[in-house]
Amino acid sequence: MIEKPLQRHGGRLDHNETYCGSCYGAEVLDDACCNSCEDVREAYRKKGWGLTNLDQIDQCKREGFIQRIKDEEGEGCNMNGLLEVNKVAGNFHFAPGKSFHQSNIFLQNLLGFQTENYNISHKINKLSFGKEFPGVVNPLDGAQWTHQTPFGMYQYFIKVVPTIYTDIRGRKIYSNQFSVTEHFRDADVYPKPPSGVYFIYDFSPIKVIFTEENKSLLHVLTNICAIIGGVFTVAGIVDAFLYHGHRVIKKKMELGKHR
Repeated sequence: MIEKPLQRHGGRLDHNETYCGSCYGAEVLDDACCNSCEDVREAYRKKGWGLTNLDQIDQCKREGFIQRIKDEEGEGCNMNGLLEVNKVAGNFHFAPGKSFHQSNIFLQNLLGFQTENYNISHKINKLSFGKEFPGVVNPLDGAQWTHQTPFGMYQYFIKVVPTIYTDIRGRKIYSNQFSVTEHFRDADVYPKPPSGVYFIYDFSPIKVIFTEENKSLLHVLTNICAIIGGVFTVAGIVDAFLYHGHRVIKKKMELGKHR
């Protein structure tokens, strides 16, 4: 039998009452209500408190939150999309739980996640900064890393270089190239790093410009003449070497006969 929701005042919800769930001490106002498990968790986040007894929170028990977390254990996910960022240093990351700020410090709410068993193995099918253009190489396309330790943080340090590509018709593509280095932080260090995959990027102060051009007929003819001239030069050197070598050998043979 499913019990009726627990009211903020401590009793169970009657048929003629309006539901107002308890925030378990994290109320901002005296008449504040937390009617769902997420409301309770959000109230605790705003207070900067850790919520460690979800199995005793009435809203979470009724919603089956703990069981959902257990059912998701070992599952992976596939993510894709676009992200707009300012042209300043920053980062984006994939990590368990929800993030929040407390006293200007970035924190993660990992409640309900067994972080000691959290696996951050991943494969990057495609990652680019900006539009594609001919000849661009994105070094993280197809990159894969397998998690060997029970906990840790995998970091990609990315240097983004603004790039302008101009095709043969004069059309410009404003994009970026990037280089990357990788680093894994184990959980044995102190302070213990938050588990997840982090992409930390910075923009280079220089810019690369590619311009596509047609070669003129005169340029082509000049190259052909240079190639032909080079062939004749090499042939002349080889011929001179063979000629002088033949003369030296012949002279030695003649000296041998006179002796």
